[in-house]
Amino acid sequence: MPQERVNTWRRYLTDYDEGLGLVYERFVLNDFLLDLARRHNLRSVLEAPLYGMAGVSGINSYALAQDGAAVTLVDDNAERLAGVERIWREDLRLPANLVHVDPSSWGALPFPDVSFDLAWEWAALWHIDDAAGLLAELARVSRKLVLVAMPNNLQVGYWLRKLVLDREFFEDHDESWTDMGRITGLLSDLGLDIIEQGVLDVPPWPDTVMPANEALKKLGIGSSRLESRFTGDNWQWNTMAYYMGQEPDLRERVLKYAWLDRAPLPWQVKAVWAHHRYVLARVPDSDESP
Repeated sequence: MPQERVNTWRRYLTDYDEGLGLVYERFVLNDFLLDLARRHNLRSVLEAPLYGMAGVSGINSYALAQDGAAVTLVDDNAERLAGVERIWREDLRLPANLVHVDPSSWGALPFPDVSFDLAWEWAALWHIDDAAGLLAELARVSRKLVLVAMPNNLQVGYWLRKLVLDREFFEDHDESWTDMGRITGLLSDLGLDIIEQGVLDVPPWPDTVMPANEALKKLGIGSSRLESRFTGDNWQWNTMAYYMGQEPDLRERVLKYAWLDRAPLPWQVKAVWAHHRYVLARVPDSDESP
């Protein structure tokens, strides 16, 4: 795998300009997580791994921490974990418990049984060697809910990425972990009750997992005019600037594109275009049980 692609996370530990698509994804995910927390009274959260989403690592659970939940984040890269710790300490200024594990230890997380109200991951299963082991661990350490989300392999941007833009990624990653039927089956086998399935992140553009100007160049339709449209000071999209109070109107500006996410349509219809699918499972005999 090309080294520059492996280590793109390093850039985002200090450069928070992620692009419109990622900022949109974060705000939609924040709303979903906060609604989940309020419906299920989630006061302790484990996100493992803390990576999976592109852009700035380790900030997916920030909205939950801001809402008062105790957040624990797990990573298998000590350098990245240190960078995430700095972000939380210096820029987010909220406490988070950051835990390092060996890359081979996702099937043996260092937490007691039923330690967290919510154990979850976002788009990370195909980045680790023992994804099945991780799912078993998320089920073991949760006392209420397990949330698993992965890229949606039905939408056009996924296939554009797979066939044209980023073919090497699919040579190195097991895309069978985008099969939500496989994931729901494993969670059921672990004794969890599947209580909800759906889609998230349904903006009006395809999901190419790269900046727009870079995608256009790879498609052979780049030009100086197009490049200037998607680069420069007028094309800065920075969730951290919103979190740090520097761009208080950012959420409103971005979520004007959320009409598909908010449309009262069955999730199966939205799945044709949604960037991510998720499954929510409940621990039996918890206070979440009916």
